[in-house]
Amino acid sequence: MTPLDAASVPSIRVSAAVIRDDTGRLLLVRKAGTTAFMQPGGKPEPGETPDETLVRELAEELGVIVSVDALRSLGVFHAAAANEPGHVVVADVFDVSIAGQEPAAAAEIAEIRWVTVEEAGALEVAPLAVEYFLRG
Repeated sequence: MTPLDAASVPSIRVSAAVIRDDTGRLLLVRKAGTTAFMQPGGKPEPGETPDETLVRELAEELGVIVSVDALRSLGVFHAAAANEPGHVVVADVFDVSIAGQEPAAAAEIAEIRWVTVEEAGALEVAPLAVEYFLRG
C-alpha cells in the first residue's frame, strides 16, 4: 500500500517490532479474539513517543525488557489493518534485540510463534509483516 492509498482510508498509528532469533525466524504474536499473527507492538498511550510505546508494549505483552536506546528505527510503513477492516496501519517499526530473554504471551496476547518465511505461508499473517518483513 502506498502512502497515497493510506491517506484515503482511516488510519491506526502503531509501533511494531522486528524481532528475529539466531536462525533468522521472525517473532509473531496473535491477540486474543483474533486470527491473524502480527509483529509485537501496539497503539500509543497519550504523550508516548513511538519508541516509548514499543518498550511498554513489549514489557506488557511479552515480558521482555528493552531500552529506548536499544531500538533501531527501520522507518514508517503503511499496510492494510489485519483486525480493523477498512483501516490502514501506519507503523513506526523498530529492529529489536531481545538476546538472552525468552518472550512469553501475556496481557492480550494469546499465542506467540517464531516463524520462517515458509512457515508463515501456512498462517494468517497481518499485511504489514507479509509485505515488508517476511519476504523470501
